[in-house]
Order: sequence, then C-alpha cells, then structure tokens
Amino acid sequence: MRQSSGVRGEAGASADSADASAGPVGTSADDTAGAAPADGKVPAARKSGRRGRRSKKPAVVGGEAAGVEAAGSNGGDARTADDEGATSDPPAEGGAAEGAKPAPDEATAKAGRKAPRKAAHAKKAAPKNRAAKRKRKRAVRIARWTALSLAVIVLGTAAAGYFYYEHLNGNLKKSNLNLGDKQLDRSAANAAGQRPLNILILGSDSRNSKENVELGGAREDAGRKPLADVQMLVHVSADRSNMSVISVPRDTRVTIPKCTDPEDGTVYKETDRQIINTSLMNGGPGCTVAAWEELTGIPVDHFMMIDFAGVVSMADAVGGVPVCVDANVYDKDSGLRLTKGSHKVKGEQALQWLRTRHGFEDGSDIGRTHAQHIYMNAMVRQLKGGTKLSDPGQLTDLAEAATKALTVDKDLGSVKKLYDLGNDIKRVPSERITMTTMPWVSDPLDPDAHVIPKPGDADKLFSLVRNDVALDGKDKKSDKGPKPTVPAAPKGAIALTVFNGTGTAAQPPATRRASDIAEFLVKAGFTKATSDSTPRAQADTTITYPKTAERPDAEAVAKALGLPESALRMSPTVDRVTLVIGGDWRTGTKYPKTEEPEESGASKEPTAGATGDAKKDDKGGKDGDNKAPKSSDPLNGNDTSACMNVNPLNRF
Repeated sequence: MRQSSGVRGEAGASADSADASAGPVGTSADDTAGAAPADGKVPAARKSGRRGRRSKKPAVVGGEAAGVEAAGSNGGDARTADDEGATSDPPAEGGAAEGAKPAPDEATAKAGRKAPRKAAHAKKAAPKNRAAKRKRKRAVRIARWTALSLAVIVLGTAAAGYFYYEHLNGNLKKSNLNLGDKQLDRSAANAAGQRPLNILILGSDSRNSKENVELGGAREDAGRKPLADVQMLVHVSADRSNMSVISVPRDTRVTIPKCTDPEDGTVYKETDRQIINTSLMNGGPGCTVAAWEELTGIPVDHFMMIDFAGVVSMADAVGGVPVCVDANVYDKDSGLRLTKGSHKVKGEQALQWLRTRHGFEDGSDIGRTHAQHIYMNAMVRQLKGGTKLSDPGQLTDLAEAATKALTVDKDLGSVKKLYDLGNDIKRVPSERITMTTMPWVSDPLDPDAHVIPKPGDADKLFSLVRNDVALDGKDKKSDKGPKPTVPAAPKGAIALTVFNGTGTAAQPPATRRASDIAEFLVKAGFTKATSDSTPRAQADTTITYPKTAERPDAEAVAKALGLPESALRMSPTVDRVTLVIGGDWRTGTKYPKTEEPEESGASKEPTAGATGDAKKDDKGGKDGDNKAPKSSDPLNGNDTSACMNVNPLNRF
C-alpha cells in the first residue's frame, strides 16, 4: 500500500505512536485518517467544521492500540492518541466514556453509511456539472457564431453600400468647370465665413443615343454637337436662407469667350455673334460656364447638365410633376397636348412640357422659360415635401435616375457632394425661392430671332445676385454687422492691399490698375497702401475687412476713392483691409459711378446697374428697391396657382 499524501498530524504524536506500531501488517503511524486500511474498513471519522481541540482515547482494535492521525483535510484540527486529557482506561461495556470518541465499529459504520451517500452525491453532481459545462460551451459557441454572423452581415451590408455608392458615382459623367482663359474669383464669404453657391443648370438637346433620338426627334441631328436649350443659374445665399434662379433665353446673343476643348485640344475663338445655346458646342458645358461668367459677372461654382432621357427618368422617379395651362394646348413640334386645367406630367410628357415653345405665350423662347419655372417650382416642392424620400425603392430609383442623367463638373463629381449640395438647397424655405428670366430686348442685329440683355434691368438683376441680395426683397438692406465703437485709425496707420481684378472671361486685365490706385492712396495719406500682382477677377469693386473694429478704416478708404457703402463687406477670409478693383472700374482714380451727377443733364445710355430712373441707389436700383425688377417676371417658389398662358395659335 502506497504512503498517504494527507496532512501530517501534530508533532506531539511522534513517540507513543511509534511504539504502538505493532498493529496489522501494512499499517503505520504515518497513515492518515483519510487512507483506507488493508482490510477495507474505514477508520474513525474525523470531525469537521469544529474549532478547538477535543481529547480522545486510542482506539483498540483486536487488543492492539492503533495511533490515529487526524487528516485535517476537512478543515478540522489534527488530533492524535496523545492529545492532552486522553485516558488510558477502556470505555465501559455497552457505552462510551464521557468525552471519548465512539467505538471503532460504530465509527466505521457511520463512516460507511456516509461514504456511499457522498459517492452518490458525487455521481449525481458529476453529470449535472458536465451538462452545465456543455451548456456553457454551447452558449459560448453560439455567442461567437452570432457575433461572427452579425459582423459578416454588417460588413456585407457596408460592402454592398460601398459598392452601390461606387456604382452611383460611376453613373455620373464629369467634365471641366470652365474652358475659358479666365475664371472669376469665388464669391466673397460673409461675416460668418459662409459663401453663396452658384450652380448652372443646363438642359442639353443631345441626340447621341437611340433613346435621345426617339425622344427628341430630328434624326438628321443625331451626329450634331448638342446645344444647351435650357440654362438656369441657381444662386443659394451664403446663409442658406433664400434661393434665386435666373433663366437666360437660349436665343440670347452674347459674347462667348475663347474656349479650348479638353478632349481634342480644339481652340474656339471668341465671338460676339452667336447665341448662348451654341456655347455648349465649343468644347462642352465648361464653355457655357465661361459665357455665363462674362455675361453676368457671377462666379459659377458648379454646373449640372441633363439630357432628354434624363428629364424623362427624373420625372418618372418623382412620380410626375404638377403643371397647369389656362386653355387646351397642342404643340405639334414638341408633341405636347393637354386640356385646360392642372395635370401631373411625367415621362415623355414632362419632356414635351419643358421643350414646348410655340404652344405658350407669344411662341418664343421666353414663354418656354416661364413653363420651366413652373415645372421646377413644383418639382422642388415635391422633393422638399419628402413624399418620395420615405420609400427606399423609390429613393433608389431616384438616385439611379439622377446619377445616370447628370453630367457635372469634376469638383461635384461624387454622390456625397451632390447629397451635401441637396441638403444645402433643402434648407431654403419654398417661400424664399424666386424664379426669374433675364430682362431682355430684341437684338438689333436680328430682332425677329434673337434677344439681348435689357440695359439697366438685366444689370440690376445680375448685381443683386453678385452681392447675395435676395430677389424677393425680404433681405435686410445691408449686413454691416455690429456698429464699431472706435473711430478710424489715422490714414498713415491703415495697412491695406490693392488687387487688380479687372480681367474677365472676355477682357484682359487693365494694366497697372492695382499699382495706380495704390499710388493714389499713398498720395492721399494712406502711406501703408501696397499693390499685389496676384491675378484676381471679379465684376464689382469691393473693400473687404476682417473685423468689425476695422470697418471705420475701410470706410475711410472707400470715401477717398468715392466707393459706395455697398462695396464694403466684412469677411474672415482676409487679414487686413483689402481692395479689389473690379471689372466695373477699368480706368481713373475715382470710382466712375460717383462722377455721373457731375455730367450734363443730357440723356445718355444707362451704365451697368442703372435702371434709368432719376433717383438711384448705389447699385442702380431705386432707393429701397432691392428686389428683382418686374421685367424679370419673378415667380415665388410657393406659388401653386401659376398657370401657363396658351398661345392662341396652338389651342384646340
């Protein structure tokens, strides 16, 4: 029998236990109570869970004393036959001496009865423990697989979203923003650092696909370069509180600057004999952008161009667009046929509405622009109402239709940028959207076919947009910011920089403008005035200052040059008083508009920004009349009563 590995008893048991080792073969004083004897009997059970020590008498087995060590493995105290207080007298027959342990047979019996119970407990507990462990392992495996599955689903969804996003990006066609030699500087930021947005919307009559040929007709034009028959400039104010739209009739004769085709390098010379829709043929939409900047002086930030098929798919995607006619109309050229009243046009009928010219008003392109405004207003109201944005399927259709239909400039060439742009526009309330048509007069060179901008009214309209003034007249008269509480610094202490911004898309910069004005200011006492040769290009002369406290300094410079108060603006984009000489001031050292009253009272052609009225504000309109002129036929975006006047020659 192997030696017990139990805990040894106390040191006091050593001597007497060694003398009592004449017991049965194989037993030893070193055997612990936890080790079974050779005959299989269980020795006296040790008490557990009790504190302190109890005396006991050596057990007698067959007349021989057997020393007992307490194992102590159950937490009880180790005890031996030599414990203090033990007696050498045997217990009385049939009983046990007071304080003595039970007789061996009785102890053995009790221990024997407990052992099977413990074993049974162990047998019952073992399967339960194993089952519990199995459940725990299974739960862990399930959790792991669930987490893995979720991860796969999330990653898969993200991957699908990414690939769909890339798919939509791939739908977009991209082109250069401006193909001219000169691009206007971006609009100045306001006092809060916000910039307005100017987006040119173009409708192409391209027949470069079978679908476009079927929709547009004129199969003989299938190989011709497209024309831009629809042209609208969308201006979103810097604070996103209002939006202005200017349409230019396609038959407007303008200066089309020199443009270079980015695809084949073809150079198209500048011309002032063509109408604006032909600019698209001179290398693409970037040339139309250059023509718009030259015509209006408004810097264009982005363009978006749509073709026939795109109009149809977009109209279908939004579920149709409500329009109205005041009589039965049939235009055999476009194919539009509607009865008097309101209709929701979609698909090919929407394209017919946008292309109809002979059926509306006087049969010219002017009536067509008005029909387009009604259509655009209705579409914006629908999209802002969100009726199509709550259905994922319809939203997907709209995303597909929009991206496939569009050609955009490269800086706008992603779905995210289009989405951000859409959110900017969505912030504008419908009642603060104003649709207008450029005021026009018949072209002296071809009065029956072409028009030109109306002097005064057209200039005023363009000037309002350049200066970020809402066309509905609901803007504050001026945004001067907080009134400064300090006077202007001495002239010699005002640091200012002068730039030459007279170059435009069609005109080279006037020579020495910045240095001439800087020299004039130095002679006037502004000894810290300097010129900067960095190229600039803007229509209006402006003085910009970075902080409210520096407004008096800017006012002092403006007074010395004769500049109107409206030329001043605060912007954190500059670090000192900054004067940019614009295209409206190409000669002289005094701003020209202030010199007008000094001339004779003889009648003369109105200058840029003038309306012809006797009393004018700084930008040419009547005092307090900062809104679109009536000649631009303004239409409010919330006007649901607008109805197209049908040309009497096209009624049925």
